[in-house]
Parts: sequence; C-alpha cells; structure tokens
Amino acid sequence: MAEQPRAVGELTDLLRQGGYLADRGLATALFLAMSLPRPILLEGEVGVGKTEAAKVLAGVFGRRLIRLQCYEGIDTHQALYEWDYARQMLQIRALSEHQIAAGDAVDTLLEAVRAGDQAVLLIDEVDRADDEFEAFLLEVLSDFQVSIPEIGTVTAPSPPLVVLTSNRTRELHDALKRRCLYHWIGYPSAARELEIVLIREPGVPQALARQVVAAVHRLRELDLAKPPGVAETIDWARTLDLLGGTALDPQLASDTLGAVVKDRDDLDLVQENLEEITSGA
Repeated sequence: MAEQPRAVGELTDLLRQGGYLADRGLATALFLAMSLPRPILLEGEVGVGKTEAAKVLAGVFGRRLIRLQCYEGIDTHQALYEWDYARQMLQIRALSEHQIAAGDAVDTLLEAVRAGDQAVLLIDEVDRADDEFEAFLLEVLSDFQVSIPEIGTVTAPSPPLVVLTSNRTRELHDALKRRCLYHWIGYPSAARELEIVLIREPGVPQALARQVVAAVHRLRELDLAKPPGVAETIDWARTLDLLGGTALDPQLASDTLGAVVKDRDDLDLVQENLEEITSGA
C-alpha cells in the first residue's frame, strides 16, 4: 500500500497518474480527509467524477475499494437482517472466520470496518437511501464501528477512508453532514474538461476532443432533464474516435447522441438544436 501523501500537490500528481484530474479545491479536501482522517461527502451533478474519485484513490494507494451502493428502500431492517437463529449462526461463523460477503449493506460495512486503513469505503448515492438508513450510518461515520444484534460492536483497527457521494435528489440531514468534510464538484471549465478527456482518452485527436467539449457545454445550456456530465463527454469523444470521426458534423453528432443524451425528451430537444450545437464546435 502506498504511503500517505505529504502535501496537496503530491496527492494531485498521484491522482493525475491514475487518470483523474482534480482541481486544487478537490485535491485539498481529499488530502484533509486522508490526513485527519475524516469521512468526506462529495456532492455534485451526475457524471462529474464523484464516484471515480474514490475508485482512483483506492487504485493509486493500493487500497481495497469497498462499495456500498445505496438505493431507494434500503433501510436498517435490510442492513441488520431478519435475525433468525440460522442466520445468526451463519453470520457468527463468518465473523469468526473473517469471511464476510459483501452482498448486504451490513456485510459491506463490516468488511470496510475490519479492513480499516487498508480500504476505501465508497457509500455511493447516499441521497437515494431513506432517513432511517442515513441515521444508521452515523455510527460508522462517527466511530468507525458497526453495532449489530446478537454479535455486538465491531470496531475498525484503524479508520478506513470513507467517501460518500450524493446527487442531491434530496437534502441530507445535518447530523450526517457534520460528521463529514464537504466538497461540491461542479462542471469543469471547457479548458479543464478538454484536459480531462485527453488524459482519459489520449488516442482521441485534440481537435475532435475540443469540438466535443464545446458541444457538450452548449448542451448544458439547454433546458435538459439530464444534462451530460464529464463521463458522457468522455464517452462521446471515445465513440466518435471509434467511428473514425475527425470532426463533429451534425450527421455524425445525430448518429452518436446516445453516448451523451440519455433521456427521450432531451433527445428531441437536442435534435432540434443540433445545427447550432455543432456549428461552433
């Protein structure tokens, strides 16, 4: 496992080597989360790189990525099981043998707690979980431990790096926010987004990448239900390059819109404005 970064600039360079271009604000927030240590809540629009930040951190520091994908309906009942006798025995055996599956929420959290600083725990899209499950997470975020019926409290030998992400589909409670550092990831400038595309897809011609970035920025100015994120910009550039495109003309853009526009009504709106979107690209 790689050593703790000693400065923000060092972390920025390591993330870049992992294919992730973090601005100084994000790199500083991640550096503090690792150094204090404190959980960090990353909020922002869909596709701006919140989840990817956790993945790259795990990769460049040689830590296990343990991902808890939140979803509507996940709650403490599911997290703590229906504690019938047979299930208790299986769980007790798994704990004693350190063989914890990651299929359920409690398993995932236990796995991360036991891994300690050998892991990055990604609690993805926490805004999709309900209030009860959000409250359940407070113990993990405060004390890096999980209390479960019939077994007791399992405490991390050393804190894992915890990254929570939220797309702000609902407001999170203050109690959860107080336990975390916070950083908002917005859409990057055109220049930074071009650099991101070229880092992630170095084979794409720079002129084509610049046209794609310009077109995506025009798309974000439209009244779209689901504006494209950086992930879609990268996908579009990759798609066009795969098809041998050298310039973003209206026909090629129309043929490949599925890489960047993911809503039926948005697709109609974009088609109506395609000439304008590609004319200055």
